[in-house]
Amino acid sequence: MTMSDNRKLGIAVAQMGPVHLADDRKAVVARLVEMLKEAAARGARLVVFPELALTTFFPRYWMSEEEAEERFFEHAMPNAHVQPLFDLAKSLGVGFYLGYAERTAGGERFNTSILVDASGNIVSKYRKIHLPGHSDHKVDAPFQHLEKKFFQVGDAGLPVVEAFDTRVGMCLCNDRRWPETWRMMSLQSAEVGVLGYNTPSLNIHWNEPVHLRMSTHLISLQASAYQNAMWIAAAAKCGSEDGHHMIGGSVIVAPTGEIAARTVTEEDEVIVANADLSLVEGFREHVFNFAKHRRPEHYHLIVERVGAGEPLPLKNI
Repeated sequence: MTMSDNRKLGIAVAQMGPVHLADDRKAVVARLVEMLKEAAARGARLVVFPELALTTFFPRYWMSEEEAEERFFEHAMPNAHVQPLFDLAKSLGVGFYLGYAERTAGGERFNTSILVDASGNIVSKYRKIHLPGHSDHKVDAPFQHLEKKFFQVGDAGLPVVEAFDTRVGMCLCNDRRWPETWRMMSLQSAEVGVLGYNTPSLNIHWNEPVHLRMSTHLISLQASAYQNAMWIAAAAKCGSEDGHHMIGGSVIVAPTGEIAARTVTEEDEVIVANADLSLVEGFREHVFNFAKHRRPEHYHLIVERVGAGEPLPLKNI
């Protein structure tokens, strides 16, 4: 990998407040444009926007797949609605990460994010792998979480690409809770991981105290940044969308596990960190030196089993 001598990268997280059912794409993109301008003015070279940034979190509503496609999915990227964001990024020389609902030419539906470089070109695409929720209609629930109904499991793996004079990996929302996500990035020498999310404050599946939603969110990101020696930038869409509340807590986390920047509102808000990439090098040399210390011959259950099973037979006892 060819990198510049400057091992710092200005990273911005552009948190979004609510996007309501009545909000159209033009108004939403106008908000993104303003935050991109602010991030660039504050020295960012990469701006991270949330998951499903262009619409409300529509999987909370029961509807047909056909209706969802018509109202909430993008059939091409870029398209006329988001072209102003691409044009501005190119003119400012700033790249971005953006999450949206993708319908492919073949009719497949994915929860997708893209990475756009400073020239306005899409350089990587990720399709969400760890889909939460359900596909049936839970008539007694206060809202639905129908990602398994509206989206297929991602088919593009966990890509890492060279961009912004570093290596960048992408994931989405629930992916952040699975350690395999970040380890796959780190094994590809990613120095930066970017994430967008929409996380309801209420868990409809079990009685989880609301404060734990934020606690487990932050624990997942801080532990993953440290254990994989990488910077993580996570952008929420949050606040109350037509009465349905989602957590904020957008953060930029250093390889030390420390929070370098965090939002303080549940509205549109930009945070920026001048990420020192040499921290990655230090931790990968002295703490998480994979080549020196990992023992994959003892980890085979991680890829052989989907669910928990019986303990392995004891050896050499």
